[in-house]
Amino acid sequence: MRVSDFDFDLPPELIAQAPASPRDSARLLHVPQGKEFADLTITDLPGLLKPDDLLVVNDTKVIPTRLTGRKHRANGEGARIEATLHKADGLGTWRAFARPAKKLALGDNIDFADDFSAEVLEKYDGGEVVLRFNTSGPALMKAIHEHGIMPLPPYIKRDRQGMVTDIDDYQTLFAAREGAVAAPTASLHFTPRLISAIEARGVKTAHLTLHVGAGTFLPVRTDNTDDHVMHAEWGELSQPSADLINATRAKGGRIVAAGTTALRLLESAADENGTVHPFSGDTDIFITPGYRFRTADVLLSNFHLPKSTLFMLVSAFTGLERMQQAYAHAKEMGYRFYSYGDATLLERTE
Repeated sequence: MRVSDFDFDLPPELIAQAPASPRDSARLLHVPQGKEFADLTITDLPGLLKPDDLLVVNDTKVIPTRLTGRKHRANGEGARIEATLHKADGLGTWRAFARPAKKLALGDNIDFADDFSAEVLEKYDGGEVVLRFNTSGPALMKAIHEHGIMPLPPYIKRDRQGMVTDIDDYQTLFAAREGAVAAPTASLHFTPRLISAIEARGVKTAHLTLHVGAGTFLPVRTDNTDDHVMHAEWGELSQPSADLINATRAKGGRIVAAGTTALRLLESAADENGTVHPFSGDTDIFITPGYRFRTADVLLSNFHLPKSTLFMLVSAFTGLERMQQAYAHAKEMGYRFYSYGDATLLERTE
């Protein structure tokens, strides 16, 4: 498909710069099939779920992977370099997006602190590099936490030091397994009282992990979706979670994916018949209209960027024309967009 089919204009004032407070006070646009849109709030979510539904959430935890350093020079201070790590690539090695990447050559070293540095092992298109750090394992993670800041997407405006509040704001209630460099933003709306209300409704919850990469922020630069290459992300689905998902489907319950990341891993772990199997490894699944979904029936999702792979995914799930109508309605009604914005509850098109 043409990437231009997924383009739309968005007034800058609709891009949320901070989350709703409290989190579950965010707005929720319900987009059912064959019915009118409903303007609600996140606290209305339990009433939209059914007792036999299963909510599937991503328990990844964001780490502060935006590092600022200087290109090493023996005789003085080198160029300032910002590196956003996006995927672990071996012991002590990470893939990263560097700015300005043109200042870096193979073999260059970047000093992030007196005792914390990395060597440029490889360079790719789009500013991507592979960095090998001078430490690894728990010591590397400790250094990242000490010297990094939360890797907020570029449309959330912050100075170089970030904001202390983002350390908690950009982390979900379910965050447990470190590895993401972007939050599964649909889950940013959940609070303990919302989970209690969902449980009281008779809805169970299953966990999976997809370590969201910074590639999720990248625009699709090709003219045709067939030419776009997705960045791989690591994910895992356990046997107990797979069993719970399959049992829910067998008794006629609905699978409700909390976010596009949860949905992408569900689809990666499913066979052609829709049976979900334990999964551990990388996935680069790219979902566009025409894709046949095998797992989720309902999708909770934030509002996404134009021409992004995420807007393509929700358009595949609910229909491109339907999503264009929903986004036009959201803009007219003043919904807040993107990571810290409001949410949609989407029903799958048949």
